[in-house]
Amino acid sequence: MTPLELSFVIPCLNEEKTLATCIRKAKKFIEREGIIAEIIIADNGSTDASKEIALAEGAKVVDVNRKGYGAAISGGIKAAQGKYVIMGDADDSYDFENLDAFLKELRSGAELVMGNRFAGGIGRKAMPFLHRYLGNPVLSFLGRLFFSSSIRDFHCGLRGFNRNSIIKLNLTCPGMEFASEMVVKASLQGLKINEVPTTLKKDGRDRPPHLNTWRDGWRHLKFLLIYSPKWLFFYPGVLLLLIGIAGISTLSLGGISIGNLNLDYHTMLYSSAFAVSGVQMISFAFISKTMGKVMNLWKSSDAMLKAVDIFIREKALFFFFALLLSGICLGITTIGKWSDIDYGPITDFSILRLSIISITLIIVAGQGVLSWFFLNSLLMFHEKEK
Repeated sequence: MTPLELSFVIPCLNEEKTLATCIRKAKKFIEREGIIAEIIIADNGSTDASKEIALAEGAKVVDVNRKGYGAAISGGIKAAQGKYVIMGDADDSYDFENLDAFLKELRSGAELVMGNRFAGGIGRKAMPFLHRYLGNPVLSFLGRLFFSSSIRDFHCGLRGFNRNSIIKLNLTCPGMEFASEMVVKASLQGLKINEVPTTLKKDGRDRPPHLNTWRDGWRHLKFLLIYSPKWLFFYPGVLLLLIGIAGISTLSLGGISIGNLNLDYHTMLYSSAFAVSGVQMISFAFISKTMGKVMNLWKSSDAMLKAVDIFIREKALFFFFALLLSGICLGITTIGKWSDIDYGPITDFSILRLSIISITLIIVAGQGVLSWFFLNSLLMFHEKEK
């Protein structure tokens, strides 16, 4: 039996108005190219005549009980038999007849081929204003920034991929954020990703789309942030820590005045809060990276994983204990200065400054020690499970 080269996977939820058109266009492409292919309709609980239409048009219907766009696509991918998969919506907004560029890239070794609607052309009223000029450009920019990707249209629903390569990514998102998950995980694992122009025309639906602008936009943004602890935690944490250190160092010997602006111990308190928050965020970044390592999300050459490897060594633990000891010594010095005034009201701001430095060192050291043990515990438990 000749193996299938291509599977079309089309998610469907009450698409009786446009489904037949999509299937027929896919058939025309298959016949024109002379390839061995199948068309899979991943039905997500349609209550109209979608399933009957799909069967009448010769497509294979796969029932996916778990609700959501991503769940439907995942169900279709699992049922697919082709070496390659091309997925696209059932609303007749994508051109299933002209997929030559996708198939060419796949045959040339690309593991994921993304359509670019902005390069291929977006028809009048095909994409809402907010999506076209804010949502998609901003989220795609963040995707490129966070994951060193060259993809210009992160959320194009028309894409092709090597089925085995994508299955290995273990995609799990059930909702619209599945679109981001595929590109992000493919980028993190170093898959070969190419992009080709594609068109988008106004869909043929007679009802509102399934996509919810703000809800699904937030889900995409949340996913991008969670999978980039470097930008979510590490960079902001380093910035806060540096601001905190600069503030504490500058004001440790006394207040300063810049015009009418007077900075003193109260500013040191905020600087201390910045420093403590910064260390906490850096710890979260290391913890997130370590959990991702346990789940095989990152490549072993990831720069932050190398920083984690340094952090979990005993030398780092000794460093935090040294900070703790320094904080305690400064605390004892502070109490000594306080005793000199018979533990009365503190009017000498130098005592307050010492107290702030002491407390900051003790808290930061405590954070470091706890994070060190947490990370080592996580890695130790993971090793035992292997």
